[in-house]
Amino acid sequence: MLLREVSPMNSDAADSLLLAGDFEVPTDEQWQAEVQKVLNRGRPEGKQLTAEQALARLRTTTVDGLEIEPLYTRENAPEHLGAAGVDPFTRGSVVKDGDPVGWDIRQYHEDPDLAFTKKQIMADIEHGATSLWLRLDPDAIPASALADELSEIILDLAPVSVVSHTDQAAAAQALYDVWKNSGRPLDKLVGNLGIDPFALAALTDQPVDLAPLSEWASRALAEFPVARSLTVDVLPYHEAGAAEVDETAFAIATGIEYLRALEAAGISAADAFGQIAFRLPATTDQFLTIARLRALRRLWARVGEVSGVAADKRGALVHSVTSPRMFTRDDPYVNILRTTIATFSAAVGGSNIVTTLPFDTVVGLPGDFSRRVARNVQVVLSEESNIARVNDPAGGSWYVESLTDQIAQKAWARVQQIEADGGFGQAFSGGAVAAAIEATTTERNTRLANRTQPLTGVSMFPMRDEKPIEARPRPEASHTREQFPLRRDAVIFEALRDRSAAAGNPSVFLAAPGTRRDFAGRLGFAENVELIAGFGIPTTEGTDPATFASEFRASGAKVAVLCSSKGVYVEHALPVAKALKDAGAVKVYLAGSTKELGDQDHTGLVDGTIFAGMDVVTHLNEILDTVEASA
Repeated sequence: MLLREVSPMNSDAADSLLLAGDFEVPTDEQWQAEVQKVLNRGRPEGKQLTAEQALARLRTTTVDGLEIEPLYTRENAPEHLGAAGVDPFTRGSVVKDGDPVGWDIRQYHEDPDLAFTKKQIMADIEHGATSLWLRLDPDAIPASALADELSEIILDLAPVSVVSHTDQAAAAQALYDVWKNSGRPLDKLVGNLGIDPFALAALTDQPVDLAPLSEWASRALAEFPVARSLTVDVLPYHEAGAAEVDETAFAIATGIEYLRALEAAGISAADAFGQIAFRLPATTDQFLTIARLRALRRLWARVGEVSGVAADKRGALVHSVTSPRMFTRDDPYVNILRTTIATFSAAVGGSNIVTTLPFDTVVGLPGDFSRRVARNVQVVLSEESNIARVNDPAGGSWYVESLTDQIAQKAWARVQQIEADGGFGQAFSGGAVAAAIEATTTERNTRLANRTQPLTGVSMFPMRDEKPIEARPRPEASHTREQFPLRRDAVIFEALRDRSAAAGNPSVFLAAPGTRRDFAGRLGFAENVELIAGFGIPTTEGTDPATFASEFRASGAKVAVLCSSKGVYVEHALPVAKALKDAGAVKVYLAGSTKELGDQDHTGLVDGTIFAGMDVVTHLNEILDTVEASA
């Protein structure tokens, strides 16, 4: 009887069911009032935050000036979203047709062990990869070996693209020869010859030479009608430290420069558009990655519009690569999580081609296992998560739409400034590009050091007693890049680990006065700070100064950190600090603020503090200076 009474969900009552029907729709003002209430909790009278001040506390700004609001509403999204596959292509340059492989899974190869590389090429194609990307350089795959490496590949089924950090013409010629001699229909061969003069100059510090653009574009147009010859690669700028706005602006400005060069050689804008592919990084900030991809397509469509390109030919072909800058040497398995987020972001953002780099890329040459994991990240996302079946999954999100518009507006203003100053060639050779990247890098390094931009497993939650993974060493690089060096985010922390290892991984003694409920939070905080540099962290709990002194001597440490709460500090901090100093501590730090000591004079007993938002790099280098000076 009960089942019969509640089961008929096809009734009029079921049709009118509203899950939130008993709740009033909150207003923005009500939400702001709640935010203000939470942030003012515990603040004294006279220092209460206004509503705008409270919202400002929740508002963030990226390293290149993008403002992220704490709340987005319908007013932040455009009235009409448009559709995928039509101008201005914000929502994608193609329409997905339900194929579970919704993008080109392009595996990267650069291992100079030719037998290993050939084996891996076949493994990739047999197990889910749909195209290949090879680096042809003296420290990678020789251009002369390309034909043999691809000898078992059916080239009209598996697209091939090449890149070179030293000699793009030789790499292009090698692929050209392979295609010409393949015996396959030339009008079915897809790939990219990899000509990109600005990227080559960024990687080699050589002058920019635009002459190869028209030569290779003309050859491709004449002989390989569906292949492309040119790339606009912003990875060198990203690796050097550029952020989303400049990366987008540099890509568009470079594309404009290439269009001009091709037009001067008699190649139409429509033909030029069909020769250019963009290569962009995909990072762990999924929303910035998604929005940047959408913004770039919108801006490139605008360039096509003013260049007279037909509306259906203005869609940008985008190849996304998981950011080399985000990889870490320490705790490298976390890189699998990073690449998964980045790959997801690239797919949701509408990338036509995606390359997921192996998690041990910065440790050495990737092996079979890490390459398989990289390939499977894409295969699983494409075939099992079903995101490949959806056009623009993030479209309509108030946040994503607003962020897309903000990147597009700021990047377009940057392009206009570059054009007004003489074009990208002038900005590149005159140092404006490098200067902009340097300013962004300085800001990012500040955020990395104070951990407002955290790195999991490196600056946050570092692994204790980590065992490094093994990988074959890379050959010495065959190119220099002084103006645009690779600046991985983790390098400043890896330098601390290396310096600590050279000093024998010294210990920092953690003194925890009181009971666990008094010190647990700050002890955990201090442990994570000191483990960043790989320090040993012997720890003693209690209240007896003599015990702390005895165990400090036994630890062999030169530096100590007091970890507890305000009430305990007033009674026990200075007696314990004095005992530690008498036992030989060169420096004693306090977790928290010296204000928590009350009016007590701590001169000569407490040498500094550690706290959330501190510059941990300066702190850890200070400890290493102390240890080395007292050795």
